[in-house]
Amino acid sequence: MANLRGGIDLGGTKIQTAIVDAGGEVLGESRRPTPTDGGPAGVAEQMAEALREAAEQAKVEPADLEGVGVGSPGDADEKTGAVSSAKNLPDWEGSFPLASTLKDALGTAVRVGNDVQVATEAEFHLGAGREFQSLIGVFWGTGVGGGLVLDGKPWLGRGAAGEIGHMVVKRGGAKCPCGRKGCMEAYAGRSAMEAEARRLHEEGTKTDLFKLMEKHEKPRLTSGIWERALDQGDHLAEDLVNRAIEALGTGIASAVNLIDPEAIIIGGGLGVRFGDRYMEPLTREMSKHLFLDEKPPAVKVASLGDLGGAIGASLLFAR
Repeated sequence: MANLRGGIDLGGTKIQTAIVDAGGEVLGESRRPTPTDGGPAGVAEQMAEALREAAEQAKVEPADLEGVGVGSPGDADEKTGAVSSAKNLPDWEGSFPLASTLKDALGTAVRVGNDVQVATEAEFHLGAGREFQSLIGVFWGTGVGGGLVLDGKPWLGRGAAGEIGHMVVKRGGAKCPCGRKGCMEAYAGRSAMEAEARRLHEEGTKTDLFKLMEKHEKPRLTSGIWERALDQGDHLAEDLVNRAIEALGTGIASAVNLIDPEAIIIGGGLGVRFGDRYMEPLTREMSKHLFLDEKPPAVKVASLGDLGGAIGASLLFAR
């Protein structure tokens, strides 16, 4: 159906799909865990199954959709439909023709885009960024990703714009999961925060983070575990989240100084959970580094929730 589009948000732990109409309303959705083996082909198979489930809920055949958009981590090439360097996906070595594989499985056109960029565009069109013409999306989760909308249009650069998590906030600083040193993500990414918490705990620092993780049967320190630890006054959790906020404020302010957007949209698992709670310290850290500190951008928390990435992916067919 020409007025219905599919969207797939591919993440390191989950695959979220949605069927969306022209007004942005979700008519069907499905979520599946991202498989931990089987490589790109196995992931693509589960993506197709999750999209079929959402389509069944919306009472439409995948082949009858205008198209299916995919928001993917790594280097998602919008021109070729290939995805490479998706390091948080299982056994994703080299480049994989994700768009053509899904097209064959679903019988409709498929386009791919960067997961954070499409989520940023969803907030711009339908969420917290609707009143602005320029914004930076900062998605604080397992890593820290960014998306750009300038003068009402997505800005992709040469294909890799928006990597705000890899802006250097401390020269020669902590090692980032990307292998470099001093990136914002090295201090604020959930994965890096967990690694630092483990290191300090093993050295004798007291914390209930890992007890809470085991109690709630989580394989990692999720945003919910961090929140429980903070609510209990866990000092290590407080120190590491405060360190993350400092890095986020420094990096975001540097990006603002370069392009002077109207707004910053804070999303991602940690961002949505803690955005309101830490808004004041975040904006305070930003103000320390803003060139025009008397005229800061608006800072808002993403409003589309878990479906934002899938909705944004569907908008790849509305550009």
